[in-house]
Amino acid sequence: MEERLHKILAQWGIASRRHAEKMILDGRVRLNGTVAQLGQKADTQRDRIEVDGVIIQPTQRPQHLYLLLNKPVGVVSTCDDPWQRSTVLDLLPEALQQGQGLHPVGRLDFDSTGALLLTNDGELTFLLTHPRHQIPKTYNVWVQGRPSEAVLQQWRRGVMLSNRKTSPAQVRVLDRQMGKTLLEIVLHEGRNRQIRRVAEQLGHPVLELHRVAIGPIQLEQLPPGQYRTLTDYEINFLQTETISPKQGTGP
Repeated sequence: MEERLHKILAQWGIASRRHAEKMILDGRVRLNGTVAQLGQKADTQRDRIEVDGVIIQPTQRPQHLYLLLNKPVGVVSTCDDPWQRSTVLDLLPEALQQGQGLHPVGRLDFDSTGALLLTNDGELTFLLTHPRHQIPKTYNVWVQGRPSEAVLQQWRRGVMLSNRKTSPAQVRVLDRQMGKTLLEIVLHEGRNRQIRRVAEQLGHPVLELHRVAIGPIQLEQLPPGQYRTLTDYEINFLQTETISPKQGTGP
């Protein structure tokens, strides 16, 4: 049965669908000895697929891994970086950095910290990052100044970003100190730098941003730069969410 190459690579745990597409565009994938083209299809029972000169065998694909990482500041949420900055894979043991197909699910900004999922289950990554899947993500965010209740209500209702209103969010004050406020923010969408852009627009720029949970998957006391394996309950939650996504747009 023929399927698109980038989907095959994701199913085998080589990379996420998005990263697999980039690998194909970069000329790193060959199909039957010829440099593959984006959109090409292949039959795993008949065709020879190579990645970086290594023939890929479906029977050799690694066991699925599901990890939670506490991303520190100054690390990029990618598998490789053209500017040679540290990536989230650099935080893993050497045995997990190569040959396992691990990649981040979604992103955290360079200056942001906290909960980030890593997996080699490319199909799950594709489904979790699809806009229709709205798993709530919880953040602790220090912002400049003291947002008024009117500002917080505006944030909760939604703010126009790039000609489109953000989905409703949960926003509550956890602490106030001299010149800054700690907010707990729960989002059901993940637009690019959303919290930072909204905070800036409302006049209270972000000072620190830390993601503490993805759905019921809690960071808790996991130290910065460390990771743990997801529990069976947490894995089941992710798989269930992708099968039967919730239809709401937020609380």
